[in-house]
Amino acid sequence: MTTTGVAKVWRYLGLLAACLVLAAFLSACAGEDHDAGSGDKVLVLEAKLHSLEESIEDIQEENAALSNDLVSVQGENTALKSELAFLRQEQADYVQAQEAAEAAREHEEEVADFEEGQEEQLAALEGGQARNDQRLYDMDSRLLDLETVADRVEWLLPSMQTWFENVEKRLTVLEGTSIDRTAKLAETGGGKAQVINFGAAYGADRSAVLVLPDPLPENEIPLIVSLHGFGGDSFTQSLYLPMHDRVNTDIFALLIPEGSIGPKGSRFWNLSQDSDVDDVASLTALVEETGGEFNMGALYFFGHSNGGFMAYHMACQGLPGLRAVASLAGTGSADTESCQGAAPVSVLQIHGTDDEVVRFEGRNGDITGKGGDELKSYAGALDMVSRWAIHAGCDWPADPQPQATLDLDEFVSGAETYVYRSESGCAEGISIELWQGEGSAHIPGYGDAFTGALLDWLLAQN
Repeated sequence: MTTTGVAKVWRYLGLLAACLVLAAFLSACAGEDHDAGSGDKVLVLEAKLHSLEESIEDIQEENAALSNDLVSVQGENTALKSELAFLRQEQADYVQAQEAAEAAREHEEEVADFEEGQEEQLAALEGGQARNDQRLYDMDSRLLDLETVADRVEWLLPSMQTWFENVEKRLTVLEGTSIDRTAKLAETGGGKAQVINFGAAYGADRSAVLVLPDPLPENEIPLIVSLHGFGGDSFTQSLYLPMHDRVNTDIFALLIPEGSIGPKGSRFWNLSQDSDVDDVASLTALVEETGGEFNMGALYFFGHSNGGFMAYHMACQGLPGLRAVASLAGTGSADTESCQGAAPVSVLQIHGTDDEVVRFEGRNGDITGKGGDELKSYAGALDMVSRWAIHAGCDWPADPQPQATLDLDEFVSGAETYVYRSESGCAEGISIELWQGEGSAHIPGYGDAFTGALLDWLLAQN
């Protein structure tokens, strides 16, 4: 019950009590005129008053209890209000936390989307970078190729300039047979050229050009025999290696013969004993005949490719007076017993590692040789120098190390030729060397530097 309700009860009870008191007083005042029954009414009123008083006491007690309940309810109400305020704050905190969590989740999603976009962009950038790197690599490779071509052109320019300086004179050289052209070309170097016919008695009628110093000395001078490769002739050999230009300065005689013509029209040197052409006998006879033209001293053979094979073959056959053999891109039989009876000679093996015609490492197996000869196999460059070193008693190292480098091949950048030599123990006057051209091919880009180095080595073998 509220405070307002309790007050209304008390006002009602008070009015009732006042009415009863007033009624009792009026009855007493009128008692003198009433009968004896009036006393009974007073008693009744008193009894009611007494009962009313007891009711008032009960109401007061109930009111006190209600007041206590009111205080308790007010306390509970206050507690409920506090709990409600706490719950509302907790709800507000929860809502705020939820809103913060939602915002964080949305932010994480945005970050994830951003990172995913960044990863895609990064992948695209990396792909573009890879393509750019490949393009740069391709451009660098192309630039390197262009620089290599430019270097080769630059190396060739001096030779071309020298050639064109005497173009009118050289045009006249192109007239006539290969022997005629060789003789004319030889005389441009200042020497005196003559043609010698040979070989008719040994299966082939052919010619050679002998170039002598002019004037011709009376004392002994060495003779160098230069043998062309398969398909070549004396003129192409002289153009490639113009040793005739040094005849007067180094004082030596130069003999440039031509091989016989094969079934397909290409000239070659015959290494087989089963042919009608005996090149060992014909070259031996040519050297003897040439010796009658001047006072001949030491004899040297040089050959390119098939001519290199022939030069080694002449050494194996024991050509009288032979001091040294130099072979460019030519080698010998893989049969190590083929030259056992020959006298030791100095050997210079010149071979490019990129030779795809006569391989630097040699070859085993049946192949068709130049001119139709069947060659089972041929020795590698290292095998040849090692074989001739053993033949001359030299100590050829098992693991040779280069003792010098030479810049000879104009088609290969830098000093490409590594020089290996026998260390010791060789027979007197014998020298064994290998000039290994790293990256050089079957026909290297040799010029004056090579011609000079070759002649210096040959003429030093005396």
